Amino acid sequence: MPISDYQTEAARTTNRALTHGDRLLDAAAGLSEEAGEVLALIRKHRFQGKSLDHDQVVLELGDALWCLTTIATTLDITLDDVADRNLAKLRARYPDGLGG
Repeated sequence: MPISDYQTEAARTTNRALTHGDRLLDAAAGLSEEAGEVLALIRKHRFQGKSLDHDQVVLELGDALWCLTTIATTLDITLDDVADRNLAKLRARYPDGLGG
């Protein structure tokens, strides 16, 4: 699915009852929480010998993507622009790749 299509679909589930500021705070807090859940899964795998549940990682990454998308949409930023600008920054920082 193109990221722009995801952004459009995800926007349908935004809580419209929240104010602009509350929507930003809710999504930013959620992004942090979801990143913590991904970290917990990987930490338990790495340091506690638990098997890594790839399906659960995918679900948590999806939740993080939703939160990121909600922040961008609330600020009238497209995910295409986020991705393009991030790649431009990475190309400038690492013109030959990280190992180059």
